[in-house]
Amino acid sequence: MRVRPGASRTRVGGRYGDDARLVVAVSARAVDGKATRATLDAVADALGIRPRAVTLVSGATSRDKLLEIDPVAAGVDEKEVAARLTSLLDGTVAR
Repeated sequence: MRVRPGASRTRVGGRYGDDARLVVAVSARAVDGKATRATLDAVADALGIRPRAVTLVSGATSRDKLLEIDPVAAGVDEKEVAARLTSLLDGTVAR
């Protein structure tokens, strides 16, 4: 995923680059991990899952981040999460 910190509003959706990374814009600045925390919360909210189900795998200090979504912790079916993610890649959902 590609994060855009310091945005005017938080939103999740759309594609970035040739490898179709999900775009996440957060209003938090990239200071002391605030943008990363806001990114995790925004993705969880956009997918309609619990925030604890989304964890950072890599990219703590980068705009390019890799997240892991635990469907069991999310309380939803893995296919449902995949379908929601696909719809986010195809459009924009405001938080």
